[in-house]
Amino acid sequence: MHADSTASPTAGLSRRGMLAGAAALAGTAAALNAPGAEAAAPRPGGASPSAADRITEQPRRTGGHARATVFKNVRPYGATTPVDLTVVDGVVSAKPAPRGAEVVDCKGRIALPTLVDAHIHPDKTAWGEPWVTRNPAGSIAEYTAEDVKLYHALRTPLKERAERLMGHAVTRGTRAMRAHVDVAPAYDLVGVEGVGSARRALRHALDVEIVAFPQHGVIRTPGTEELLEEAARTGAVDRVGGIDPIGFDEALDEQLDIVFGIADRHSVGVDIHLHERAATGLESLRAIIDRTRALSLQGKVTVSHVFCVPGLPERELDRLAADLADAGISLTTVAPSSDLVLPIGRLREHGVPVGLGSDGVRDSWSPFGNADMLHRSHLLAQVQDARLDEELEAAFRSGADGGARLLGLPEVDLGPGSPADFLLVRGECLPQVVVDLPRCEMVVRAGRIVARDGELVGR
Repeated sequence: MHADSTASPTAGLSRRGMLAGAAALAGTAAALNAPGAEAAAPRPGGASPSAADRITEQPRRTGGHARATVFKNVRPYGATTPVDLTVVDGVVSAKPAPRGAEVVDCKGRIALPTLVDAHIHPDKTAWGEPWVTRNPAGSIAEYTAEDVKLYHALRTPLKERAERLMGHAVTRGTRAMRAHVDVAPAYDLVGVEGVGSARRALRHALDVEIVAFPQHGVIRTPGTEELLEEAARTGAVDRVGGIDPIGFDEALDEQLDIVFGIADRHSVGVDIHLHERAATGLESLRAIIDRTRALSLQGKVTVSHVFCVPGLPERELDRLAADLADAGISLTTVAPSSDLVLPIGRLREHGVPVGLGSDGVRDSWSPFGNADMLHRSHLLAQVQDARLDEELEAAFRSGADGGARLLGLPEVDLGPGSPADFLLVRGECLPQVVVDLPRCEMVVRAGRIVARDGELVGR
């Protein structure tokens, strides 16, 4: 029997409170980390098959002719003077529009790149369901028990709930996501199958990576290892996950050997939840770096949350960031609070890709969340105490460019050769949009309109 080292002395902690204390016995609280300016980072390779290989399976031509659209009177990034964006076969073109091109008048709206949700749990959601009254919980084990209760209580099938939430994300300007899906004997592979079904239904509008996530632990819950192996072997997932190897599973080497072994055998990536803090978290992170190098998995490993990194002394942070970059390891944050958000700018200066995610959305852990990555960029700016225009813009870039690097997708800059993936909003400029969060009026994917005024179109 495994003792739950994440238990809290106080019942009923919030998600933020639980995460903040997930490994309180391992060390002291992290200190505030001032936000830094973002720097470009090399894009890591994706899992096999790569995310780029799974981008929307849309026909590129109609009747033997290029598919072309002109988006008139659009202001990229809030430019003062509107321009016309010509899109041919899903890519922004510098050439004149071909004869017969469709014309869409954008009426001076701001065009911004659509965003990437680098960390979300669509299988757990109660989005769109009747109100759920949540029970007190104070540890990961208690929250996972609540997950199971909610799973059995919700009447709408998981695949429908996941598709509903993922479709909603599209209408708010999400172009891609990495979906963490619980794999445990309590669910078998129902979540993987359900989110896979949603991925297929939305492939015209959304690129999705699926992670087989052992929320209940790899070692402490017998049968999980076999399910992770099956999910990877059958090609149903793009990555396998892990969770707090020391603080939750109490088996650092055993858990990581299993997770990395599966990834190596089946040529999938890795994405590990690491809530552990201080020395415990750093021990787990160093072990992840060592295995990534030993198995030549550079560019295929992500560590999520990574609460042991905020608050590190500058020199120690620089050494760790250099090692992460050398191993090709990327990180994700969900910006839970000022003392737990990653020092994104400093990490990217060292070449460490950092993505931004929603985490859970109206699940048993929390009634909050909305799968809106523009809003998540707003929250990131808030917890970073952003004030300057460049700081607000950097928060948006974390949600757009950071996630694209993480999933191995081409970045969107709305210039010639850029993917024509953008959203339209009313506003003055990008910093003002991040602060005021105007309604997303249109979402364009590969040159095709996939959402208008909060509703999916063009399936």
